Amino acid sequence: MFEIPDNDWKDLFSAYAVLLNPIRTKLELDASLGLEIYPPKHQIFRAFECCPLSDLKVVIIGQDPYHGTGEANGLCFSVNEGVKIPPSLRNLFQELYENDPLVPNPRSTDLVDWARQGVLLINSVLTVEKDKAGSHSDYGWQVVTDGVIREISRKPNPVVFILLGNYAKTKSKLIGSHHHIIEAPHPSPLSVYRGFYGSKIFQKCNDFLEKNAMKGIQW
Repeated sequence: MFEIPDNDWKDLFSAYAVLLNPIRTKLELDASLGLEIYPPKHQIFRAFECCPLSDLKVVIIGQDPYHGTGEANGLCFSVNEGVKIPPSLRNLFQELYENDPLVPNPRSTDLVDWARQGVLLINSVLTVEKDKAGSHSDYGWQVVTDGVIREISRKPNPVVFILLGNYAKTKSKLIGSHHHIIEAPHPSPLSVYRGFYGSKIFQKCNDFLEKNAMKGIQW
């Protein structure tokens, strides 16, 4: 049903086989029942394929994938070119445009260029059934992705964690004190006016990276 990344994440996910195998079984059963699952199986681990652990500088954590037809592409908040832009991604871009006038407007809705610069765009839950938000919240993905966050936290070099919304903020307990946490409200329409606009998350991230002798992200 899915293949683990063939890069420097491979050893970690191989060690998690006992956790991943029951998830694979559930997804295979869903497929046999004709259920539509997002993202497509070849994109379930796309965030890790596009951002090797050795390149990682920034982590952005979402909750679960978009559940609309053709939306989820394996990177949190991201959608493929040509797909109608979801409100949360539109609001992320609005904050970005207001803080950096050099960013192309509009820019690509596929955030793979962020990933290739060292931004890990992960959802806590990596799959979802079509039109059923949170439908795989009991599949066991959170144990795996929490383990990923703990593994990243062991890196000696500081990493920036951008935690958007109350759910993402619960992951702060997994993050070592030598890393840098940026918290802000979620960019969804339900909370965007409660402090997301003006949060300067992108600027704060690059300020920290550059202060620690790392190249900032070209958002």
